[in-house]
Parts: sequence; structure tokens; C-alpha cells
Amino acid sequence: MSTSHRRLVFAAASVVGVLALSACAGGAGDSPAPTNTAIPSDQRLENATPGLPEGRVIGVGTVLDVAGDVQLCLGAIMESYPPQCTGVPLDDWTWDGVDGSETSGETTWGAYAVYGTYDGERMTNTDPPIMLALFDPVAPEDPTGGVEGATDEAELARIQDDISARLGQDALTVGPDRGYVWLQVVWDDGTIQDAADAEFGDDVVIVTSSLREID
Repeated sequence: MSTSHRRLVFAAASVVGVLALSACAGGAGDSPAPTNTAIPSDQRLENATPGLPEGRVIGVGTVLDVAGDVQLCLGAIMESYPPQCTGVPLDDWTWDGVDGSETSGETTWGAYAVYGTYDGERMTNTDPPIMLALFDPVAPEDPTGGVEGATDEAELARIQDDISARLGQDALTVGPDRGYVWLQVVWDDGTIQDAADAEFGDDVVIVTSSLREID
């Protein structure tokens, strides 16, 4: 299955594995040159702009409310008490009638499946959230079809550093596994995957979207 036409899958398990993948995302220094320098600058990975979802999306992660400033944390969460993260701003959120939260000082948080709309920068809550303890997601499809990647470890490490340096916080997680570099972003409709394929070749970088369109 060509990654150029791969529909991005929703991995609910990313909430569990996100810290492990984040540990692989090294802090590169100077940004390496992109693999394919023939790609026009406006089509390179860091400049790829996905189209917006037409309907509602669902995201799974930690809702973090600091004195009324609410975010949905889809990437790594700092191991502190209370937790900290850089997430997607979440509008129209209320804790009324929502179970499973914890509060410390001005911070309230909890892990939920959140339904809403996404405008490319912010998410607006539209439906009652579901506690992750009660959420039964559809098993995610493996975008690789179970086939191991063919790229060697040294090249994967170089590509990982390249992507990490160029995308910064736009890369929620990035790290090698099973012969690929796995890149998790907030939202992609295939545009970021196509850009990765153009720069690095098919079946090298696998892009997964944290938000999944459901309407």
C-alpha cells in the first residue's frame, strides 16, 4: 500500500506510548538539510499545510485546565505534579458533569476522548467527553500492513533528527520503529504524508494523525 495514498489512522494507544516515543525525539542542534533538495521550499515537510477537517474530529489525550486556560494534550506530558504540556487549545470545555478529573491548585486535568471541531489551531468541544477508562476505540489499522521497513538504523536516526529539528513542537512524537520513522502530528489529511514521501521516499516515514475525522 503506497503511503502517498494512505489514509491516516487514529491510534488511541498513542496516549500510552507517547512518552516512550518522545524520548526518541532527540534535540538536534542545527537543522540538517532536507533529504531531497529538489523539493520546492513551499512543499517541504515543515511547510506542508493539510486541509481542514469538514466535520467533527475525535482526539484522545489529557485535558489540562490551568486557571481556565484549557488544552488537549496529544503529545508528551511533563512528569510533574500537576502535569504540564503544550497542547491544542480547547474551547467550550466544561467540567460540569465530567467524572475522572483531578485538581491541584488552579490546575484540573483528566484523560478523555474529546469530540469537537478543529480549525487548524484550536479545537472546540461539541459533545460530552468520554473517560478513557470507559472508551472503547476501534482497533487502529497498521498503516504498514505489518511489513517491516527496509531503511537502515543509521539513516532512520538521521531522518529522525532532521524531522525533529525542522518541525519542533509540530512533531508531537518522532522516533524509529520496525524500520520506519514514525511521526505523530495533530492533524493530517495526507498532505504531510505526501510531503514526507516526496522528501524521504515511500515507506520511510509514517505519519499518524492524532485527530481523527468522524463526520
